Amino acid sequence: MSLQRLQKGDEVIVITGKDKGKKGKVMRLFKETDRVLVEGVNLVKRHMKPNPRMQQGGILEREQPFAASNVMLVDPKTGKGTRVRVKTDDKGVKVRVAVKSGEEIPSPRKASAAAAS
Repeated sequence: MSLQRLQKGDEVIVITGKDKGKKGKVMRLFKETDRVLVEGVNLVKRHMKPNPRMQQGGILEREQPFAASNVMLVDPKTGKGTRVRVKTDDKGVKVRVAVKSGEEIPSPRKASAAAAS
């Protein structure tokens, strides 16, 4: 398993485009197209016809994926955007490190697994 710059559940900040400055949580990664779906960012309106799944129909707002290069991971220490460096810790495990503060960025998957235990 290769370590990625972004992971599902990460807190990110948008650095360019119409939603510049907004923060959100990564909901989904599209690795083949290098796109990312962020909660509450890049909202578009879709006109939906009534159907068996959605009886009402109408105009819905939903998130659309956009280029992963348009987001930066949020530094856990400062709360601002930062680049990511990958280092190997004492146990030989690869960890993500914030370039600006040097703080280790915890994996959201490991954090949620620890909280569930």
